[in-house]
Amino acid sequence: QVQLVESGGGLVQAGGSLRLSCAASGRTFSSYAMGWFRQAPGKEREFVAAISWSGGSTYYADSVKGRFTISRDNAKNTVYLQMNSLKPEDTAVYYCAAASYGWGTNLEYEYDYWGQGTQVTVSS
Repeated sequence: QVQLVESGGGLVQAGGSLRLSCAASGRTFSSYAMGWFRQAPGKEREFVAAISWSGGSTYYADSVKGRFTISRDNAKNTVYLQMNSLKPEDTAVYYCAAASYGWGTNLEYEYDYWGQGTQVTVSS
């Protein structure tokens, strides 16, 4: 069982930055791939970024490539999402998720555990 708690969301102006954190419970955190997804009002949840169990492989949605960076600290059981050059279209609830398929994936159904989400709002 893995419990995930996101933090770091908030209100920021376009062009600004935020860093999301996701703290995980459980001793097997380092064996899970981790991902970030987001859901904007009226839209389906979409993939943002993923990182393999070791941190050696990362994956990004085209819409955030070059602006967002996913990383992890297995000693702290935490995964991060650094978001730069934010745009109003990045406004959404951001969720972190853990997948027992440790190599990383953009497929939502591969993720076994989900956090409650943190709101990110980007004003124009």
